[in-house]
Amino acid sequence: MDEDGKNMLCIEIDGDIYIVEAGIKFPDAKSALGIECIVQDFSYLIAHKDRIKAILITHGHDDVMGALPYLLRQIKADVYATSFTAEQISKMLKARKIKGIKIRTVKRKETRKIGGRTVHFFPVTHSFPQAYGLGIRTEYGYIVYSGEFIEDYDDMEEAYRGDYSELSFFRNEGVLCLLSDSKGAERQGHTSPGHRIYDLFNKTLDDYEHQRVFVEIFTQSVFRIQEIIESCIEHRRKMCFYTRDLQDLIAGLEGITDAVPPELVISNDQIDKTDNCVVIISGQGRSLFNLMINIANNEVSDISFKKDDVIVVATPLVPGVEKDFRTMENDIYKREGILIKIDKNVSGMHPAKEDLKMMIFILQPKYYIPFKGEYRMLCANAMIAREMGIPYEDILVLDNGQVATFENGVLVNTQEVIELHEALIDGEENWEKAGVVLKDRETLSTDGVVIMAIGLDSKNQKVVNGPDVQTRGFIYMKDADYITRDITKIMIDTIEENVKEKKYENLECRAEIRDKVQKYLLKSTGKRPMVLPVILEINSNQ
Repeated sequence: MDEDGKNMLCIEIDGDIYIVEAGIKFPDAKSALGIECIVQDFSYLIAHKDRIKAILITHGHDDVMGALPYLLRQIKADVYATSFTAEQISKMLKARKIKGIKIRTVKRKETRKIGGRTVHFFPVTHSFPQAYGLGIRTEYGYIVYSGEFIEDYDDMEEAYRGDYSELSFFRNEGVLCLLSDSKGAERQGHTSPGHRIYDLFNKTLDDYEHQRVFVEIFTQSVFRIQEIIESCIEHRRKMCFYTRDLQDLIAGLEGITDAVPPELVISNDQIDKTDNCVVIISGQGRSLFNLMINIANNEVSDISFKKDDVIVVATPLVPGVEKDFRTMENDIYKREGILIKIDKNVSGMHPAKEDLKMMIFILQPKYYIPFKGEYRMLCANAMIAREMGIPYEDILVLDNGQVATFENGVLVNTQEVIELHEALIDGEENWEKAGVVLKDRETLSTDGVVIMAIGLDSKNQKVVNGPDVQTRGFIYMKDADYITRDITKIMIDTIEENVKEKKYENLECRAEIRDKVQKYLLKSTGKRPMVLPVILEINSNQ
């Protein structure tokens, strides 16, 4: 809630827990500090892991399933997904050597008993194939989660076709609560056809008929990738699927979507030999833009960037990548490349106002919870529900960790809040300790470091050299000699007191020095630098 990414919904019915989605979020530039992504606080789920009946993954985007490896290292539960998403999950878990997890394939339109309860799936149109929404039955009506969806009635492949007539099933049974995607709630009208890039990309290929066109796009924007492929086929332009992930994706789509003509596909080593080819370059988050920067700077072995090469930005600027995108943009212009931003003219595949009204109109829910999106988006979604006649008191705009409790089909309170802390991921190993490391990085980046070293005689703990004080990124010490004098005195006095009281111990003494010096520096300078006391015990006989 109140953010873009890191999606996870916990539905608890008579003690049984159903987890819907488990996604990551990319850090913004200010909080990056070397971290790869941010995931949820799983402490509540770990504490109640024996009650978890299923993890339901609606589609294969990072903000929906990217946190699964981190969750499944802590708990064991069956994962339910459609066949294409299940394949992506299987590859992800295998790459991270996570075993013993059952991935159960569901159809987009079916009713299944899961954990003893009826779960009804319905197909929706989204930018990832085989996406679904779902409803879990209670004796007071269904809890329905819309998934990420749009209305789009144009002719399309079955893997993307939504069937909203399925929603009448829930209306007939009764809907206790509807949770609906809010990320497009500020847009008027319908999202479709504003989500399509086909015509825009066709124009690019027409305008640059004899030039190479590089398209950068997130690997998981499958709908757009297929629009680009269809346009290339229409123009009989040779295509290169540049990255391994993209090649695997195209291979995995065989049998689900129309095949790519093999005569139009070229390998990476043919890019420089094909004048008007289309090179589709995919990736994830910041790494995609960094790859494009390397290509523009001729830092990859198989592409020699030319000044008239065309670069098409066909992917949305998700939070956390803005700085990398600006760097890429600058480097392309420096190399006299041509940059075309298709995405700025395209809507993301999330429901706009009329899409959301359609869902509410058909389902007629008793309660409404805006889900997914920043706070203003949740509020915009709530106002749409109010326009549709749902009373204010039955519309719940919740914060992260806030629990909406229903008894006998009636909302009784929203007072309970589970305290949650984000988990910051820095690499694959020991990720649970990353928060401490990243806090240190933040301290270093804002208040600097003070290192204090002193040498003691190992026998009698008398000072034999020092203290020596070094600072980096703290203050200009030559203008504050008194601070150096005061903190060296604190260090010497603390050691002598510990020796005199016969309680000297190296680690404990250093911790005491650190605490005293930090308090002194905060009082004197208003800063909280990292303080690192070093006590070297020297054998004076050597």
